Amino acid sequence: MSPLLKRFLITSALAIGVVFVGILVAQGSPRKKSDAADTSTTTSQDGTQSASQASPDAAGSSAQASPAAADSNAASNTAANTDTSTSTTASPAGSVEAPRYTARVPAGMTAPEAPQKLGSLDPSVAPAQFTFSRNAAGIDRVVAADIWLTVQDADQARRARAANDLATLPDESKRYVLAASTNFGDVALPVLAARELEIDGASVSVFGAVWAETAPGQFVTEIADEKGNVVARMTRSFRLGSTGFDLAVEQRFTNLTANPMQVRLLQNGPGDRPYDPKTLTEVRRYHFGYLFPESRDPSQSFVSANGQLYDRSTFSSQVAEGDPVVWPNEKSTEGGFTLSWFGSTDRYFALAVHAPYAPPTVASKALASVAEVSTFTNQLTGPSELLFTSLWSPKVAVAPQSDAAFDLGLYAGPLDNRILGNAEPLAALNMRDLIVYLMSGCCSWCTFAWLADGLLWFLLFLKSYIVFDWGLAIIALVVVVRLILHPIQKKSQISMQRFSKAMTALKPELDQLQKKFKDDPQRMQQEQWRLFKERGVSPAGCVGGILPTFAQMPIWMALYAMLYFAFELRQQPAFFGIFQSLDGWLFLADLAEPDRFLNFPAVNLYFFSVSSLNLLPILMGIVFYFQQKYMTPPMAPNMTDEQIAQQKMMKWMMVIMFPLMTYAAPSGLTLYILTSTCVGIYESRIIKKQVDAMDLLAKPDPKTKKKDFLGRLYEQALARADAKRRDAERRRPKGR
Repeated sequence: MSPLLKRFLITSALAIGVVFVGILVAQGSPRKKSDAADTSTTTSQDGTQSASQASPDAAGSSAQASPAAADSNAASNTAANTDTSTSTTASPAGSVEAPRYTARVPAGMTAPEAPQKLGSLDPSVAPAQFTFSRNAAGIDRVVAADIWLTVQDADQARRARAANDLATLPDESKRYVLAASTNFGDVALPVLAARELEIDGASVSVFGAVWAETAPGQFVTEIADEKGNVVARMTRSFRLGSTGFDLAVEQRFTNLTANPMQVRLLQNGPGDRPYDPKTLTEVRRYHFGYLFPESRDPSQSFVSANGQLYDRSTFSSQVAEGDPVVWPNEKSTEGGFTLSWFGSTDRYFALAVHAPYAPPTVASKALASVAEVSTFTNQLTGPSELLFTSLWSPKVAVAPQSDAAFDLGLYAGPLDNRILGNAEPLAALNMRDLIVYLMSGCCSWCTFAWLADGLLWFLLFLKSYIVFDWGLAIIALVVVVRLILHPIQKKSQISMQRFSKAMTALKPELDQLQKKFKDDPQRMQQEQWRLFKERGVSPAGCVGGILPTFAQMPIWMALYAMLYFAFELRQQPAFFGIFQSLDGWLFLADLAEPDRFLNFPAVNLYFFSVSSLNLLPILMGIVFYFQQKYMTPPMAPNMTDEQIAQQKMMKWMMVIMFPLMTYAAPSGLTLYILTSTCVGIYESRIIKKQVDAMDLLAKPDPKTKKKDFLGRLYEQALARADAKRRDAERRRPKGR
């Protein structure tokens, strides 16, 4: 054989081998080809660019990780990887095998270009409108019909409807968006989107344009094997609930084969609420409602959320530490709890999934379609970080030609007692526990959430049946609280006046003791205690004077939290909106915000920005000044210069610090404190007249006088001082 012929045969063999390998690669990776096609971007309804066809698994070809990969990466490549991996597996040779199953639009149908909507933007028809996404059979937006971004927009909408001139309604962009698709890198993740089915251990992506819409809120996809045979069908049906803010979500998986299947569903759960830079503290939280085990609650009728409230930072830190599973958690496992609902909240709104409780058809309050809740982030930091959650169903055995149900309910609406506490099935599931009047961080322990609940109930009563206005209800609350505290206030002022006059009468003797024992401070203190006991003077009297202030502090803290978080007061004006009738003046237009006496462009200060002149805190400082100047009893004559300076400094701190601390607080709170201080001044004048008619220097009869707690402490202190003095005298050497 000639060398030329040999070279020709070798070259031909190599060429044939390259072509054969290329054909194998092209035929063996249809998933790659599909993914490449699926990553084409389209414009979503909110105007953002998103991969309308891409599955979360395929979307991670950019710098951002995919949601499925984020789920597994957060678990540090542990067993969670098998739950969130794609359906492809690596062969020993390193090639990629074809998936066993593929989701697709059923034959004869098409993916919706503009899905239909449920609800309405007309509040007389429905309180919200649900718009579905073009892929993943999820929800793209939930928009409130009559909840607006600002109090100006709300006032404009009221005027437009009152005049029956809908053309003057605020722009559609001014409506409050209760929930919306969230961008994960270049992919828009719809609310409650279906992401993945796991069939007999093989993962099938159902995220993308693989769903057809058969009716408003009803979607279907089919699952085909590698030969193109349809083996299963999945349907999702969304139906409006009784409140108009909730949906009943029916999900059915149908096994069309002659063999049983093990099926598991992955879908998006409630994630981060939008970040609001104007909030004073982090207000985004996550809540779990659960059932106790049958050993504790045989009827399985009581749903609790106690101990299952988590600040957003808790979940964020947990993901960073490589532990993405947030339910079941340590507490729920130890208690044997069963999940009933799970939701995320911010200051005023919630997004939650719950059990499809609908007796007598569905009598269980357990969310059986969710076995595990896991979290992942967009791997950014600070305010740009977004937290997502995934809902994993339990593995369900589906018999041939049979269905499996993965039903649940969805609530996207306000944290309103009137809805969550009264409407079914929300009330029966105790979803009112989503409402928590609690400041985050170091202030959480002193907020007195139980007191805030009572204050809101009483304010609602005053507003609804007595005064018919929120501002007047707050003033009426001041009067009630002052009447309750009046006996304490009167007793404390009498105690302070008695102490002040007694100290004035004792000043000459106290001066002599200071001169006599100037070199022995301990002995001087002991003699002062003895003199106080002989004359019936209790230094605790000066402490009693601040008791009314301390007694009101829990009310102020609870009122702060209640006014800050109560949806019922959001954008509610004071005094029947009289200031807003003056050419739309925003003064006291929203009792949940600062009073905004005068608005101006925002000025950034070191800790916060200021965009308005708030009048009530300034008036509060002025009232505090006159209260300190004219109503405070004179200082004790035996006080040192240092003590006098400290007391003056404390007075000025009250005058300056309180207005500063409440400058950005809800105007309802500053209205309460200002009114309470003014009422307190008037009350003090009345008490002072009564005190002036008393003989405060008359020594009380020890047999008839009943000592209070401070008095008993004082007597115990005197006894200890006297015992210490006698012991010192016994130990003193004779002749000295």
